[in-house]
Amino acid sequence: MNHRSERRSAPAAAIAAGRIPSLFAAVLAAVVLAGPVRATPEDFADVVEATIPAVVNIETTRFGERPDADATQSTPPEDVPELFRRFFDPYGDGRPRGRPDRMGGGSGFIFRADGLIVTNHHVIEDADEIIVRLADRREFVAELVGSDAETDVAVLRIDAENLPTLDFGDAASLRPGEWVIAIGSPFQFEQSVTAGIVSALGRSQARQQYVPFIQSDVAINRGNSGGPLIDRDGEVVGINSWILSSSGGNIGLSFSIPIETAENTIDQLLEFGRVARGYLGVGIESVDREEADALGLDRPVGALVNRVEPGSAADRAGIRAGDVILEVAGQPIEIFSDLPPIVGSIRPGEEIPVRLSRWGEQQTVEVELDEREEAEPADDGAAAEDDAPSNALGLTVEPLTDAQRRQLEGVESGVLITAVESDAAYREGVRRGQILQMINNRRVEDIDDFRDIVDSLEPGRSVALLLWANGASQFVAYTPEVER
Repeated sequence: MNHRSERRSAPAAAIAAGRIPSLFAAVLAAVVLAGPVRATPEDFADVVEATIPAVVNIETTRFGERPDADATQSTPPEDVPELFRRFFDPYGDGRPRGRPDRMGGGSGFIFRADGLIVTNHHVIEDADEIIVRLADRREFVAELVGSDAETDVAVLRIDAENLPTLDFGDAASLRPGEWVIAIGSPFQFEQSVTAGIVSALGRSQARQQYVPFIQSDVAINRGNSGGPLIDRDGEVVGINSWILSSSGGNIGLSFSIPIETAENTIDQLLEFGRVARGYLGVGIESVDREEADALGLDRPVGALVNRVEPGSAADRAGIRAGDVILEVAGQPIEIFSDLPPIVGSIRPGEEIPVRLSRWGEQQTVEVELDEREEAEPADDGAAAEDDAPSNALGLTVEPLTDAQRRQLEGVESGVLITAVESDAAYREGVRRGQILQMINNRRVEDIDDFRDIVDSLEPGRSVALLLWANGASQFVAYTPEVER
């Protein structure tokens, strides 16, 4: 007798012995006879076979100093056999190249048969050479059509026709528990397939506030970046972007860009070569239970405005600090991190309705969105390391203007936090729009103080920051780190 039959016979024996009431016995008998309920994955082989030809491997190279124009190291001697001439000029274009000082890569997929490919921005960032290898082993030098760091999406073009493609699916209809498939090149093992379930939707990440990430437990590792996340119909629902890991390997926390977010970026890159985002001009934070009660809300919901930029779209529409934004353009704001991706997906200049609660009274205002200005690059000429924050704290700051000092009653010194790049800082509550007044035991009077203090911090040690927001100051502590 097998174990399954043995388990099923035990309840039947209990019923026969009269130890279980008759009504309950009937229900139990029905469940026992039906057997355990199990959710098993389908055979994904047909889906993989149909989609894998459109998945590509991407190799990038960044070259060091280029040789002088009269240098000869890129030109082989005339008597060198053709087989070995490729070592001097591997791509046959005669261009002088320095020594490669960085090589990397990832994955991508073809979404248009005339050679358009999508991947991650961080896969091709700062690359001098991008090589795309198709599933049929053909290789092409790719042209970068456009790239957007905020959504981590890049579009490439190769000179080829009649290529296999993948269709875009519907990430908005995904539900936690659904099966999804990832295809890519983890650790250069090309065309690798992994599967898992959607763990959660709408996850936020400090460095990419415009992306409501899909979280899954699909095994994604280095080299999977840029590859497709595919549903059971063989359609792309996401682009694999990053993992959260203490070891650098997969631990079941994988994050993908929803295809709707990526498609908006792709369309703008193809049409304009850049991405324009709507901008409201507010600082926001979450609403907890006590704040909800004080603000006249029946539950913790929405994005609490803690700062309004003078002259911004929000300022012109009459939005004030203390307002709770509940809905934007018909889309509900359940938690504060819902707001940036919704606003950022709307084109600048559009007029949209914003429903808000002002101390318990709900109202709707019309807002004409500004365009978000991209952050200016650092002016010190130093090249940032891949995926590294701009400084040891992972914070971007700017000096307080005289107008801001007048608006922020009681704040005489400090610097304004304009971006939080560190996930560790973000988890401890550091937010854009707060005023940084002290680092450890040293006051921050201005930008020079901030730079001097940060430069003197001991690597790997926790830091304590004194932050001002909403009329009050508080200390937070964290150990700066970078996670990818």
